Amino acid sequence: MTQVTRLPRALRPFESGQYRLLILALASSLLSAGAWIVAAVWQVVELGGSPVDLSFVAVGSSLGLVLAVLFGGVAADRIPQRRILFTVEVVRGAGFAVAAALAFGGIIEVWHIAVIAFVLGVADGFFYPAYSAWLPAILPGEQLLAANGVEGVLRPSVMNAAGPALASALIAVHSPALAFAVVAGLQLIAAGVLRMMRLTAVRRDLDEATVHPFRQTFIDLRGGFVYLLQTKWLLATLVFAIVLVFLIMGPIEVLLPFAVKDQTGGGAGAFALALAAFGVGGAVGSLAVASIKVPRRYLTLMILAWGFGCVPLAILGATSLLWVMIVALFLVGFLFSAAQVLWGTLLQRRVPPAMLGRVSSLDFFVSLALMPVSMAVAGPVGEAIGLMPAFLIAGLVPPVLALATLALARLGKDELAHPLDAEMDPTTVTGAEAAAGFEAPVDEAASPPER
Repeated sequence: MTQVTRLPRALRPFESGQYRLLILALASSLLSAGAWIVAAVWQVVELGGSPVDLSFVAVGSSLGLVLAVLFGGVAADRIPQRRILFTVEVVRGAGFAVAAALAFGGIIEVWHIAVIAFVLGVADGFFYPAYSAWLPAILPGEQLLAANGVEGVLRPSVMNAAGPALASALIAVHSPALAFAVVAGLQLIAAGVLRMMRLTAVRRDLDEATVHPFRQTFIDLRGGFVYLLQTKWLLATLVFAIVLVFLIMGPIEVLLPFAVKDQTGGGAGAFALALAAFGVGGAVGSLAVASIKVPRRYLTLMILAWGFGCVPLAILGATSLLWVMIVALFLVGFLFSAAQVLWGTLLQRRVPPAMLGRVSSLDFFVSLALMPVSMAVAGPVGEAIGLMPAFLIAGLVPPVLALATLALARLGKDELAHPLDAEMDPTTVTGAEAAAGFEAPVDEAASPPER
């Protein structure tokens, strides 16, 4: 028996040297992203900002992501993903460096932070589709659940726990400016590690150019939308996600810092601790899912975890105890990350490789389309009705939406017909006819007819 088979299921992807480099780069990038969140929030607070000002900054980030992510998906299906990720890390490092220079110079303003956040959002719009499309080219299909679990552990534990803790320590030592400077340095590490990795071929049969590249971009976008509309499980999940994001992202991103400050009397350290609880919960949930086989009822469990995972949010606006907030956010993080690991594996196993970049970008675009709206209205709504009603809505409506989605879309029938542990041909590509909408997507062509 080899060492590979003796490794725990959740650790088997680390047998690949390329994967180890990718995870090192991802960890460095996530650490800087988590530190940026707290540093940017507390820079706004130190400038005397209100919830409306924080909404302005949050909208900048999410708007950049939504505007760029579709084009990021097209790029991920046509350009070697390593080049995209390297460019993204360089751009993010430059943004953090500009923030540091402005803050050290004492001339930073809220609108500066919003503009930088917009640029970072644009960069993230290219990062996520490229990463999702690259991972199946590095690892075998049976290791994707574990790899998504590893990312699920890193994202909350590093971005939501270690990153905020690092930022709060640097703010306590000096100011948000120091945190901005440190995260800029972390981006250099991420870019350097990615530079060491090998390029992999784009898993798509690219036709010889017969139209202008600008026009071809929109043809590719159309192909992604056609696949979305023809694929019931994908469409139903993203419709659920877009409403869910609208309900919860504004309260979490905009109102939580003020709930911590006003209800518990905490500062940057308390806010970082609250985010850390969410992160630790997410890490535990991701590790739990990564350590098991793909569940048979993966769609049902995923939707229910997202919906009922919001219930603890209902108490955030009512409690003045920091430890209660910490427990609630731990539970939310656990269930959300567990569901996210299943979702990432679902996309990588059921979407044809040639479409994965675009479908991943559509996932972010459709599910996050209302994020800027949620963040824009969260501040005014929180001031108008109070924090308690805002968090009650965020906590109690999603479970009802989850049950309605499962019932109306009949996702249980779909998941039984398409087990995720079935083998998929890694050479499968989607040709020009399917991309243009004249043929059914590869995955759905073999599906049993509806009765």
